Amino acid sequence: MDCSQKMERKSFIKMAALLPFIPYSSQIEQLLKLPGVFQPTEKMPVFFVGHGDPENAFRDNPFTQSLKKMGDDLTRKPSAILIISGHYLTAEASYLKVPEHFNCPYYNVSGATAFGQVIPQLSEKVEVDDSNDLDHGAWAILRHIAPEGNIPVMELSIPVGQRLDYHWDLAQHLKPLRDKGVLIIGSGNIVHNLELSLLKGVFSRNKPYSWAIEFDEWVKGRINERDFGSLFYYNNLGKIANRAVPTTDHYIPMLYSIALADKNEEIHYTYEEVFSAISMRCFRIGNN
Repeated sequence: MDCSQKMERKSFIKMAALLPFIPYSSQIEQLLKLPGVFQPTEKMPVFFVGHGDPENAFRDNPFTQSLKKMGDDLTRKPSAILIISGHYLTAEASYLKVPEHFNCPYYNVSGATAFGQVIPQLSEKVEVDDSNDLDHGAWAILRHIAPEGNIPVMELSIPVGQRLDYHWDLAQHLKPLRDKGVLIIGSGNIVHNLELSLLKGVFSRNKPYSWAIEFDEWVKGRINERDFGSLFYYNNLGKIANRAVPTTDHYIPMLYSIALADKNEEIHYTYEEVFSAISMRCFRIGNN
């Protein structure tokens, strides 16, 4: 790497530290134009995965087979994978986790270090887990989607203290990554109530609650009708919403994925199942 390339890389990392906290700017677009970082590609698809039980990482069942197919159906190898997981949470600000190498015993993969190290916090009150491990919302699905572990990975944290429209706006800044070979995956569950699942045996394939089916179908209907705005006001459904989304951490990754869709872009459901109080619904946006 010559001096000019080193300077470009330093500039990239310095600018990356400002993202995604500069709303409605073109900073990401400017970053992605830096030579030797990410090259233009055909638009990559976006995935949403209802990840469920971490033990799925080691299972061969219809759900894990559908994840494998999602990876196999990619027409080109991603330059990097960005995971937005319901298990990587922060308070008021977003952070990119991109260590040189993740210390995950179940999925040996490097970090997408072109994005620099963890984005510095904006507030001293925000505490960030500095562990290099991937959470199970990432490694448990990547073992099937990208089993060779040869694609750099990064994770974007979910600041649970922010309003839902914060996440939608932040997703708009991530859109250019799709044109640079980055596969973006939201990993959560549309319906996720572990407390009520425990009553039936956690993660067992027991008969689903009727309200869990109703809420999952309601979300599917809003997506099919491109009525994305209603997804912000799921609480209007009252009791079933409170049961389906007792906390927003697993719901928000779905919003990121939907927000990354272009107008009229195809959304294809790759897996549909509700058991107990968990929705395993998965979908793919785009055709690449």
